[in-house]
Amino acid sequence: MTDIRQEAVNSIRILSADTVQKANSGHPGMPLGAAPAAYELWSAHMKHDPKAPEWYNRDRFVLSSGHASALLYSLLHLFGYGDLSVEDLKNFRQFGSLTPGHPEYKHTAGVEATTGPLGAGLSMAVGMAVAEAHLAEVFNKENYPVFDHYTFVMCGDGCMMEGISSESMSLAGTLGLGKLIVIYDSNRISIEGSTDIAFTENVQKRFEAFGFQLITVEDGTDLDSIGAAIEEAKADLTRPSLITVKTEIGYGCPAKQGKAVAHGEPLGPENVAAMRENLGWKYDEAFFVPEEVYAHYRALAEAGAKAHAEWEKMFSEYFEKYPEMKKVWEDHFCQDIDAALPEDFFAPTEKAQATRASSGVVINKLKDVIPGLMGGSADLAPSNKTNMKGAGDFSKEDRLGRNMHFGVRELAMTGIVNGMMLHGGLKAYGATFFVFADYMKPMMRLAAIMKLPSIYVLTHDSIGVGEDGPTHEPIEQLASLRATPGINVFRPADDAETAAAWYSAVTSKDAPTVIALTRQNLNQLGVCGEKALRGAYIVKGSETETPDVILIGTGSEVDVALKAAEILAEKDVKARVVSMPCMELFEAQSEEYKEAVLPKAVRARVCIEAGSAYGWEKYAGLDGAIIAMNGYGASAPYKVLFPYFGFTPENAAEKALEVLNK
Repeated sequence: MTDIRQEAVNSIRILSADTVQKANSGHPGMPLGAAPAAYELWSAHMKHDPKAPEWYNRDRFVLSSGHASALLYSLLHLFGYGDLSVEDLKNFRQFGSLTPGHPEYKHTAGVEATTGPLGAGLSMAVGMAVAEAHLAEVFNKENYPVFDHYTFVMCGDGCMMEGISSESMSLAGTLGLGKLIVIYDSNRISIEGSTDIAFTENVQKRFEAFGFQLITVEDGTDLDSIGAAIEEAKADLTRPSLITVKTEIGYGCPAKQGKAVAHGEPLGPENVAAMRENLGWKYDEAFFVPEEVYAHYRALAEAGAKAHAEWEKMFSEYFEKYPEMKKVWEDHFCQDIDAALPEDFFAPTEKAQATRASSGVVINKLKDVIPGLMGGSADLAPSNKTNMKGAGDFSKEDRLGRNMHFGVRELAMTGIVNGMMLHGGLKAYGATFFVFADYMKPMMRLAAIMKLPSIYVLTHDSIGVGEDGPTHEPIEQLASLRATPGINVFRPADDAETAAAWYSAVTSKDAPTVIALTRQNLNQLGVCGEKALRGAYIVKGSETETPDVILIGTGSEVDVALKAAEILAEKDVKARVVSMPCMELFEAQSEEYKEAVLPKAVRARVCIEAGSAYGWEKYAGLDGAIIAMNGYGASAPYKVLFPYFGFTPENAAEKALEVLNK
């Protein structure tokens, strides 16, 4: 090891320790132990250009152990990403800084994914590797490797304990994602002490069973051994690789090295000083890095810029030789979806059908005009209706396939979909039964935080599931997802509204979309689906006529409201029916539009939805009523359950009359 390499590694350690100490908050332990592996990877084996952090063919690096963010910020600063300054490091974990407590995508240049929930980064890295493998098959030609990059993910013992690690790594092995390399910082310490108190499994044996290449670095400070391990991993393109790097948490700090106290608290001024002395760091000033170390990192960054320039040259020649690929590229990365859609995309239809079936029709329309549409189900494609006909199945043998088989892995599926979207070039979706959104929620929440337009198709959306009973009948899931900031939750009532939900999803720039769909057939509303893009609209009645009562429904309950309005009309009660497929889009409309649909002067309102009542108070108001589920469902045909729980036109009309007579 040369002195400059040692100095470069120690600069990461020093900056990380100072960063956490200045904030008096954070996690110094892993950055100190993992600094050699991170440096070796970024300096000699990872293709990246700090001046072009969105270069299409860069290697991706995901820090799954997001609590070790000081490590990542130190690397980004030293390599010159986005001019991340020493002042930014000094503002670690402070309001409005570029260095938040956990890495945030699109907030700090060079951060590939928002991480923090342990194991999340592993699933997103799988999605990135899937995207690379698929796009390479679409675009690469002989001597023109447009997509030829690796996905590296660094994780720790906590990530390995989380169930998502097994879900996602199992699928990665099954798919033979040879350009996925997991660097496992194995320091054998958790917050509560030695990992032996709760985690004694043989991780390597587990990954061997998943189909990974196994490599172990016994000394996590040996740069040459780490480098050899990375090159060995990169050489095997038939299977993903696990590099276990044995490290000591809090390395270099005599009082805390190898101890749990190094994990999640500042080292303390005296211990930081002792660490400097122990590492042979000659500079007492906090955050100081000598110019020769900065120069070393600049030279490394320039090598990355050179690799990028060579790719750009090849890329421009690629389109000269293969001009037909220009349109393919544009369709994947900058498509005008409006221009591509068929004219009748939003047109109303006549035949009653389940919205899950409606969605299946829309997916197969979209797959013909959006070549980057890619996704699948958690072993439920026949029920979710998510299969793209004739699009092939993505597998170890077929990288062109666009149908994903995620297996029964809802949480990993959601993270993988997010990773596919993070990579770029694809519009990815994942599907399961709506009740299992509870398994998906952590990764859906991350998508919302990242403002990532992932698509989640959730069928069997209510007690309409019927015979499967309360374990499979979603009740609180709609309210839970609507309460999650930044997610658009669609519950369409017919074919046209389902088309609108999908349109909103594939054109979204900054929000994930949930599309909740029925198992049972629904009557068609006969209204152009574009109206649903405003979140709520009048289905029966007019804006110019003030109604006596407003009936508001979603999904299957819009038909209930329409039939209730007919009953009320026989009693000379003027009822307006409003379909509200997406509360979030409705709330984004102008006050004038919202007033036109739901005039404040009309206080007699009835909201109808076969889910939790939570959240409907806003639209029912003080004088209104809510017909909803106040408990769990039951096992019976849906035609028995809906009347039993009060979802009938007669009950809705009766509630409306009660409201009017208050």
